Amino acid sequence: MATLEDESLTSQSCIPLFASEGIDITANKDKGVCKIVKSHGTEGDRPMIGDKVYVHYTGKLLNGKKFDSSYDRKEPFVFNVGKGQVIKAWDIGVCSMQKGEVCLLLCKPEYGYGSAGSPPKVPPNSTLLFEVELLSFRGEELTEDGGILRRIKVKGEGYNNPNEGATVHVHLEGRCDGCLFEKRDVTFVVGESEDKSIPLGVDRAMEKMQKGECCLLYLKPKYGYGKEGKPEYNIGPNAELLYEVTLKDFQKAKESWEMDLNDKLDQAVLVKQKGTHYFKAGRYHHAIIQYQRIISWLEMECGVGKEQQQAIQAILLVAHLNLALCYLRLREYSQTVENCNKVMELDSENEKALYRRGEARLLQNEFSLALVDFQQVLQVNPSNRAARCQIAACQRKMREHHERDKKIYANMFQRFAEHDAKVSLSMVS
Repeated sequence: MATLEDESLTSQSCIPLFASEGIDITANKDKGVCKIVKSHGTEGDRPMIGDKVYVHYTGKLLNGKKFDSSYDRKEPFVFNVGKGQVIKAWDIGVCSMQKGEVCLLLCKPEYGYGSAGSPPKVPPNSTLLFEVELLSFRGEELTEDGGILRRIKVKGEGYNNPNEGATVHVHLEGRCDGCLFEKRDVTFVVGESEDKSIPLGVDRAMEKMQKGECCLLYLKPKYGYGKEGKPEYNIGPNAELLYEVTLKDFQKAKESWEMDLNDKLDQAVLVKQKGTHYFKAGRYHHAIIQYQRIISWLEMECGVGKEQQQAIQAILLVAHLNLALCYLRLREYSQTVENCNKVMELDSENEKALYRRGEARLLQNEFSLALVDFQQVLQVNPSNRAARCQIAACQRKMREHHERDKKIYANMFQRFAEHDAKVSLSMVS
C-alpha cells in the first residue's frame, strides 16, 4: 500500500483508494472523515474522550505537498483527545484507533481547517490527507500526584460542573481487581462523600464532570479506601479501585459571590463543624475540603465595623490552624508550615501555630528553625511542657547531626590524605 512518504499519493491516487478501501468513521456518515488501516494495533482498547494521546503523523494536501509532520520535529505530538484541541477529524480518527495502529485519514474541509484554512501552508477549503500512528494513550490526570485518572465513556451536556457543596445524583459501579463490589444510585454533597461511604477520588472528580457524563475513574489507594481498606466489601489495605460513574443530575451550591457576608459567616460556622467531625473520624482529606471552603469565602472579606472584622479573623484563624493540623497528620509538612504562617499573620504569638510549625519543621529535619519556634512557644507560655520536651529533642537531633557530619568529614579528609600519600609515593618511586 502507498504511504504519505510516497510522492505519488496525490488526488489522482488517494481518492480512488479511499473510495474502494476507506471506511466512513463519522457519526452521521457524511464521509467527512474516511479511514484506511495500514497496520493494526496490538491492543484492543481505544482512547476515550479526555485521554492524553501520543501520536506521530504526516499531513499532506491533495496535490501531494507535505504541510506538517511530527517526524520532522523528531518528537511525538501530544494532546487530549475529544476536547477540541485539534481539528475534528483527529478527535474522530484517533478515538477509532488502537495502540500501535497506523492509519490514513482523508478529511473534508469541514472536519479540517474549514473555509479559513491554516495560512500559509493550508489553503481555504482544503481536503487533507494524514498518516497517523497512535503510540500510546492514558487517562486524564485529575490530580497533580496522578492519584485519580479519568477516562470519559460518554461526554456530558453543556459546560456547567458541580461545585463544592453541590448536591449530585450519580450511578456508581465500583470494582477492585476486576470484581464488582458495589452498584448503586446515590445522592451526596460534593465534599461530603464520606457520609455515604463514597471514596474521596469519586468526590474530587465531581467538579470535573458534566451532567450526563459517564466516566471511568482509576483511583490510587490514597483516593480510595487507603490503608484501612473496606472489610465489608472484602477490599484489603492499599487497594487500587476502578469506578464507573454516571452524573445523572446536580444542583449547584451558592457561589461565594452569591452570598452576603452574614451568609458566609453563618455557613462558615456550619462548615467548620463538619470539618471537625471529619477530623475526629480521621478523615483528614474531607476535613481539609471543609476548612478550605471557609478560606475561599472569607479570606478576601474586610467586614463592616470592628465586630465583623473580628468575626472574620477568628474563623479564618481557626480554619488555618485546623488545616495545619490536618496536613501534619497527613505528613504534608510544607502545607502545615504555610497554614501556620497564615495564622501568625493574624496573631503573631499564636501558641498552637508556633508549636505546630515547630513540629512540622522538626519532622522536616529543619532543627534550628524548629528550635526557634519551640522557644517562642515558651515565651508565649512558659508552662508549656510539651514545648520544653521538643526543645530537648531539637537539641539532641542537632548534636546527632553535628556528630554525623564530623564523622563524614573526618572520613573524607582521611581518604584525601591517603590519596595524597599514594601520589607522593608514586612520585618518589
